[in-house]
Amino acid sequence: MGVYLAISVLTLAAIVLLRRHVEVVTDAVWVRGTIVVGSATLMSVFAARAANGSKGAFRRLRVLSAVMVVAIVVIVAIPGMFPVWMKIDQAVCGVVLLGVVLVVNGKHLRAAFGER
Repeated sequence: MGVYLAISVLTLAAIVLLRRHVEVVTDAVWVRGTIVVGSATLMSVFAARAANGSKGAFRRLRVLSAVMVVAIVVIVAIPGMFPVWMKIDQAVCGVVLLGVVLVVNGKHLRAAFGER
């Protein structure tokens, strides 16, 4: 989760620094960048709470990480919606989150939280 949060914050910082270049930083990039930082922050909180034994936080982490992977696949797949650099950034985030999805949906963690 730390890697996903770090990439997200760095991406938002790049968006701020490049804001005057409208061909690179579109309104969609601003919205997506902000949403990603928010979701990464939430998932980091969920992960910390799950590490302390919260079943609810573990469940929310499982759901939100899967939803974000699906959203990233859609963003990368739709032509023209985002600049190439943002699609590459999102693909990297997707790979990181796929790792999270695999870990939190693994038998060991699900069993530890009494999940099926």
